[in-house]
Amino acid sequence: MILVEEAERILKQIPVRIHTEEAAVSDALGRILAQDVVSPIYMPPFDKSAMDGYAFISDDDSKRFKIIEIVPAGVIPKKKITKGNCAKIMTGGMMPEGADKVIIKEVTEEKEGYMRIIGKDYNINLCRMGEDVKPGDVVLKKGTLIRPPEVGILASMGLSRFKAFRRPVVGIVVTGSELVDPGSPLKEGQIYDSNSYSLSAQAQQMGLEIHNAGIVSDNINRIQRVFEKLWQPCDVVIFSGGVSEGDYDFVPGILKNTGFELHFDKVAVKPGKPTVFATRKHDVVFGAPGNPVSTIVIFEIFIKPFLYRMMGHEFKPVYKQGILKNDLSRKRANRSAFVPVLYKGGEVKPLPYHGSAHIFALNKADGFVCIPKGIKKMLAGSTVNVRSIQ
Repeated sequence: MILVEEAERILKQIPVRIHTEEAAVSDALGRILAQDVVSPIYMPPFDKSAMDGYAFISDDDSKRFKIIEIVPAGVIPKKKITKGNCAKIMTGGMMPEGADKVIIKEVTEEKEGYMRIIGKDYNINLCRMGEDVKPGDVVLKKGTLIRPPEVGILASMGLSRFKAFRRPVVGIVVTGSELVDPGSPLKEGQIYDSNSYSLSAQAQQMGLEIHNAGIVSDNINRIQRVFEKLWQPCDVVIFSGGVSEGDYDFVPGILKNTGFELHFDKVAVKPGKPTVFATRKHDVVFGAPGNPVSTIVIFEIFIKPFLYRMMGHEFKPVYKQGILKNDLSRKRANRSAFVPVLYKGGEVKPLPYHGSAHIFALNKADGFVCIPKGIKKMLAGSTVNVRSIQ
């Protein structure tokens, strides 16, 4: 059994194949940039008004100003501003030549083609050409995860397509003769499969393509047949269940018999001790225990960062610091434990949690607090880091 930190070190050292492809900006969300994005233009591309108002010369002390032009956004001004004159301008409108300030409409009065200033406005209310970005500036770096703001940046650069890292295709297999699909009648001794759905949701949240093989009964030949079929479309296969040491835990044996190298099969983590990671050339397999919380935690801690590595991105979990409201204790300290908590206003409250099958505990959880190996009790009032559920 290896430590969490050792498992993470192994995962970071395994070579991965990274491919690039062209992607449309309309499909950019969740993609990873495979190139630096360099601006070809100035942003803003011209001096423009930041407000609705009147463009004039700031040191002009005229009592009133003749409105010689109206400048909506998208229209090029035709007249030069001189003292005693102004242009009525809309937000985003190009500044006319000669003007160096926009006075907001709210502190002016317009009458019979003239504008008079009746209040104070200490702002210049204009955006200078290139004050945000100049040609040659790197606006987004290679390896950036594209969120909605980055989609807007790509579009603002005039790009319709860009170079992205290819997303790995993920196969999901859940094993267990006791499992049935939601929507089916539940017989005695059976439970509904939730893991294939939660794993698919976690992978889909990353924008990955999923091949969900569904439920496979605890039969070594059936598991192996499904496993072999997944390699044609998939880069990574994730097992849920069948990875421990019981009579019906066939996954480690199947991996060994099909040429995979097991880099680890037990990690000092709770939940999720019998976690498997194996490779065969460029094929990658993860095996998570069958209990629902274990599956979710193991994906978050080990699988997600590795999948992002395959996409050319370094995943960094989000942590929030807070004060523990109640003592957090346990009987045994031989593993690092991830405990669901509620985070509110800097206060961290442990939630009622009955173990790795208690998926309902995650409904109200904002994240996990890790109790390190060797620690049995964390006292109320302690400062702790909450790893956000993303």
